[in-house]
Amino acid sequence: MIEIKNLTKRYREHVAVSDISFSVKKGEIVGFLGPNGAGKSTTMRILVGCMPATSGAVTVDGIDVFDSPLETKRKIGYLPEIPPVYLDMTVREYLAFVGRLKKAGHGKVLKAEVERVATLAGVDHILPRLIRNVSKGYRQRVGLAQALINDPEVLILDEPTVGLDPIQIEQVRKLILELGNSGRHTIILSTHILSEVKATCDRIVMIAHGKIAADAKIEDLEREHDAPLEQIFTQLAMA
Repeated sequence: MIEIKNLTKRYREHVAVSDISFSVKKGEIVGFLGPNGAGKSTTMRILVGCMPATSGAVTVDGIDVFDSPLETKRKIGYLPEIPPVYLDMTVREYLAFVGRLKKAGHGKVLKAEVERVATLAGVDHILPRLIRNVSKGYRQRVGLAQALINDPEVLILDEPTVGLDPIQIEQVRKLILELGNSGRHTIILSTHILSEVKATCDRIVMIAHGKIAADAKIEDLEREHDAPLEQIFTQLAMA
């Protein structure tokens, strides 16, 4: 479903991502794991077509992200690390605005889609409120709701539980599992939180210093290193 081959991103002398390659099968939930500054967000921005690569190739469902950016964007729901919300809109207005951008219909069809994603993300009870007047955690959930509009085949979630309280974290993790287990979505969860990956992901791709440090199922990685994921993460991140 997703193929990243020999991807590199340079900022003058700084190499943020160095010749990385990995793939994600249809229906997988993959944790893209790494410490802060490892290159996670840069890779995700390139994958969704928000940033050009220096070199390499990225395809989504066989479609080249760089050659056909609009076509690939129709297949992707993206929640960046900082939710792309407009503070002067109500939650309902914002989700309807994103729905129109994503061509999710008009009138009753659009209204139904807004209510569907708001319910999934747990923000249906704050639809009339201005976004500037809701907490950081709820803004994060509004960002998740906009990523779900049009039921995209691919979900790219960059630190989706940042700012949430423990109850909200459990609810979002449960939602991610439900979306992945439905068979309709392929999910990449980019995070530095180990418990997040262990709770939701089938497999991890670990990045450190802009390079792939590991790519395996968690149980296989722990068996290979004869150590828990927390210890493996520390060793590979500092290598």
